[in-house]
Amino acid sequence: MQDVTVIEDPAAAEVSLDPVRARLLAELAEPGSASTLAVKVGLPRQKVNYHLRTLERHGLVELAEERRRGNVTERIMRATAASYVISPAALSAVQPDPDRAPDRLSARWLLALAARMVREVGALLSGAAKARKKVATFGMDGAVRFASAADRAAFAEELAGAVATLVSKYHDEHAEHGREHRVIVAVHPSVRNPERAGS
Repeated sequence: MQDVTVIEDPAAAEVSLDPVRARLLAELAEPGSASTLAVKVGLPRQKVNYHLRTLERHGLVELAEERRRGNVTERIMRATAASYVISPAALSAVQPDPDRAPDRLSARWLLALAARMVREVGALLSGAAKARKKVATFGMDGAVRFASAADRAAFAEELAGAVATLVSKYHDEHAEHGREHRVIVAVHPSVRNPERAGS
């Protein structure tokens, strides 16, 4: 089982967004059968079986094992990942494009950057899985508490300068076997309670 899988196929994305199927995916972090899942989610076994077959067709669940119980073979299923992220590539016609309106102070532009990162890293993960290789990435996450908006602006200016200095130090346009890497730095207010973020 993968830790995270990025869903790029529009049909698989649609299947995963169904509330019942999303619940089944969550339950199948631990292998289970249609019978055991039916009890957990409060649905008839036949209905659970239907949803499991749909999830399996789209590669979101897989057969873990088969068990014989009398004249019946029980299929034990498991999710193919512990969690899923839907790539903007699944909605290619309407996916955000950070090149459309580059404004480093815009929250919408930041979302477009994040969407592009999900799309690109998802594609890298898919390719790496097929090639049985790892993807070389680096991420940082932290928090800073600003005393004022002026301090926040000064921090952003200094951060931009520091990153530009690092990029100019290590960027080699003429490196024969070099590989370009994307650098994204984001600063946004922390959300203590995501459900109430819009209120």
